[in-house]
Amino acid sequence: QLQLEESGGGLVQPGGSLTLSCAASGFTLNSYGIGWFRQAPGKEREAVSCISSSGGSTNYVDSVKGRFFISRDNAKNTFYLQMNSLKPEDTAVYYCATDPDYKSLVAGIVRGSWGQGTQVTVSS
Repeated sequence: QLQLEESGGGLVQPGGSLTLSCAASGFTLNSYGIGWFRQAPGKEREAVSCISSSGGSTNYVDSVKGRFFISRDNAKNTFYLQMNSLKPEDTAVYYCATDPDYKSLVAGIVRGSWGQGTQVTVSS
C-alpha cells in the first residue's frame, strides 16, 4: 500500500521555525517529484513548494521564498520542508504529495499520493 505520512507540525510563535517531514512507505520516492501543499481555513489548497526527483530543481510560492526550504533524502525515502520566520498567515494544514512529473507539481497537479496532513499553527 502506497502511503505518505507527515510529521512535525505544531504550534509555534511568529518568527519561529518548524521542519515538516514526509515519509513514504510501499514505494520508493527516487523517481518522483515531491511537493508540499497547504490549506488554510476558508481558503483553497495551494502549492507551497516542490522538488524534482533528482533534487536539482525546486520551486516555491512567492509568499514563502527565502523562508521555506524543501529537501529530500532518497536513502531514507523521506522529504522535508524547513520553515523559518513563520508568520500567522502560514497557519494551515500542510500536505505532502508526489507526482511522477515535477512540472505537474509546479502547476499544482498531483497524480500520485497524498499524505493525511499535519496542522501548523503560528500564533503568539
